[in-house]
Amino acid sequence: MSIRIKLKDTDVKYLEAQKKSGDLSVRKYNRINILLLLNKGKRVKDIEDFLSVDRITIWRVKKNFQQWGVVAALEEAERPGQPVKYTVARQAELASVACGPCPEGRSRWTIQLLTETMKTRPGFENINRESVRLALKKMNVSLG
Repeated sequence: MSIRIKLKDTDVKYLEAQKKSGDLSVRKYNRINILLLLNKGKRVKDIEDFLSVDRITIWRVKKNFQQWGVVAALEEAERPGQPVKYTVARQAELASVACGPCPEGRSRWTIQLLTETMKTRPGFENINRESVRLALKKMNVSLG
């Protein structure tokens, strides 16, 4: 089955220029080629085999092109994911506590002690050990 789309000459030139830019992800490169091959009237099965992509990918690229144009068809759709729990300000607060003086009777902070201390502060009621560890790692803060 062939799903032919008709690209304007300006769209073809744009796609060819994008292809030659060199700084492309494989997925974007495949989307460019899907549009160009559909424009040439290639069959979906041939495109699947040639580019090693799924027919659903071809269908999505075609649908995005028809709805929003060539530029939108090349872009990644935003992916769902867990939103950031702690803002930069919250992470800075965590870092300031970790870099500050240790509690009395302790020689240094531990992740467990830091987690327990942070849980007493507003906005950190549900923080866990792994969140503390990852935030400190991201900010390059060492407790040792």
